[in-house]
Amino acid sequence: MSNTDFSSLKLRPDLLKNLASLGYLSMTPVQAQSLPHILADADVIAQAKTGSGKTAAFGLGLLEKLDVKRFRVQSLVLCPTRELADQVAKEIRKLARGIHNIKVLTLCGGMPFGPQLGSLEHGAHIIVGTPGRIEEHLRKGSLKLGDLKLFVLDEADRMLDMGFQDALDKIISFLPLQRQSLLFSATFSEAIKNIARGIMNNPIVVEVEDAHDDSSIEQHFFNIDEIAGSGDGGSDSSPRLRVLHLLLLHYHPESSVVFCNTKRETQEVADELCAQGFDALALHGDLEQRDRDQTLVRFSNKSASILVATDVAARGLDIEAMDAVFNYQMSRELEVHTHRIGRTGRAGSKGIACTLFREKERYKLSLLEEYLGQTITAEYLPPQNLLQRPAFKSSMATLQIDGGKKQKVRAGDILGALTGAQGIAGKDVGKIQLFDNRAYVAVAREVASVALKKLLDGKLKGRSFRVRRIRG
Repeated sequence: MSNTDFSSLKLRPDLLKNLASLGYLSMTPVQAQSLPHILADADVIAQAKTGSGKTAAFGLGLLEKLDVKRFRVQSLVLCPTRELADQVAKEIRKLARGIHNIKVLTLCGGMPFGPQLGSLEHGAHIIVGTPGRIEEHLRKGSLKLGDLKLFVLDEADRMLDMGFQDALDKIISFLPLQRQSLLFSATFSEAIKNIARGIMNNPIVVEVEDAHDDSSIEQHFFNIDEIAGSGDGGSDSSPRLRVLHLLLLHYHPESSVVFCNTKRETQEVADELCAQGFDALALHGDLEQRDRDQTLVRFSNKSASILVATDVAARGLDIEAMDAVFNYQMSRELEVHTHRIGRTGRAGSKGIACTLFREKERYKLSLLEEYLGQTITAEYLPPQNLLQRPAFKSSMATLQIDGGKKQKVRAGDILGALTGAQGIAGKDVGKIQLFDNRAYVAVAREVASVALKKLLDGKLKGRSFRVRRIRG
């Protein structure tokens, strides 16, 4: 038995059995290095990137220590965004499938406060939430942490980037002194060290190399002055857009993220790509929560092939099988470059990362060369006659149903309604995502009209719901 096998750990049998059923046999580096310390009750600081398996590391730790018969909040996990909190809660529930009567509750901003109060009154074992909303519940006395055993800060660096320092300080003041604390962060800045000093007791520090094998990501660098001409220092939005358009047509990625440095630029690039005929969506801090949810639904279910995003907005995304990343502009910080390109080439798949630059930015390439420890050579752009080709479309379309969990709508109900008599084939139904009062289902683009009519003419749970196709 290898010491990277989960079975080498002192985990309860129901957890090990469930891990085996999920196909989780060998630990990732962050799991192998941190889990033995977590299980030994040590405070742990782990420097690890998104996609490294860190959620399972702290998730297994808190589940192993859980006393399910004691219906009190025993673990608190703080995440910077609602999307990451939802993702973490989902992973913990998956890991806990073998444990009966366990309750994991998410408490995030952007959601109604009242229903959360009702859920808290019924109790929970594990709370996963965002700092602002957790602090609000603590301040109002609706969340009590007197029985807390384990406190987790996930993506602590991004919480600081997003301005949660004050909320963190207030939350920490409510924590019992006798507890275990775990801190996970992609970077280990002085600000993170200050937090660690304030909440941890002789922590074990675990540093994991980037979870992405260099060979799994093909990096390409393109000088936009090749299209722009002399590079006179004026506005370069048109040359950049032209190069981006060209590269999208050349690589034809099914799923890609375009990183921009500002919110305004993000929206402008997404709008221009849509005008060119692509299925592109913008993700930035000015979006309302409902619009943000809808954007992430459409991108994750492949009914939009291009997500144009700022770095802050894209943190916490966990989109499987992303084919390409485009750095529309070089990132302002060297570390951010590795975060961006690490979105592709995951789980053994190959990925492409393309970075656009101007001649006057050559000095940034030199700094990046030194940081990455590799030689960067600019490549020739693909032939410009590619621009005569039409933009490619995504393979799926999204239907929104105005009924969700609160109306007792289940994924099986939607699947059954779509594939019943004179319906569409099961293979043409994609991801189904349920929210409190809404549901989204992806269907193959070519049968979207048939699927829409089937849902409009039929019933779910014996009821008729409004259904519409979401377009860009």
